[in-house]
Amino acid sequence: MYDIVIIGGGPAGASAALFAAKAGKKTLVLDSGKSMTKRAWLENHYGVEKISGPDLIETGKKQASAFGAEFLEDSVTNITSSEDGHTVQTENSEYQAKHVLLATGVLTDLAESIGLTVVPGTEPRIKSIVEVDKDGRTNKNGIWAAGTVAGVSVHTIVTAGNGAAVAINIISELNGERYVDHDLLK
Repeated sequence: MYDIVIIGGGPAGASAALFAAKAGKKTLVLDSGKSMTKRAWLENHYGVEKISGPDLIETGKKQASAFGAEFLEDSVTNITSSEDGHTVQTENSEYQAKHVLLATGVLTDLAESIGLTVVPGTEPRIKSIVEVDKDGRTNKNGIWAAGTVAGVSVHTIVTAGNGAAVAINIISELNGERYVDHDLLK
């Protein structure tokens, strides 16, 4: 069983995976390959002079993988919940998880199909988003949302930060205490 299955491998999902895997959590990212960032050119991402969206995604994936996060290209078709956690069904397999994080960008079809509360979007051209509390929790226990699908700005730096913030909240819940990760210069 995975501690966290993340649906979506764009900036929010990969950033969440980086924090979760670095915290020692068994982490799986399921990515459909439909990220808006794959079509982006970025000159406003802090710490990077300029970068293509595909290169940013690949860099994030490498960082998270270095700490043990697994990435699979597959489309999620359903999520069911039980006392033991969640079953994430894809076109090709199914996975068990204690927590599920939706980082699906502008896509809310899965969220709607599993009964998450979906509300009108808050950003231009974003039709709908998943309603979350300040920590990223949805109306279903153990299912969280981060990034554009959770109503934050579509800018990669913002969605990446939100993915990290929600991951920290999930890690804290798993650990039973607030999680903090600060590295020092070596």
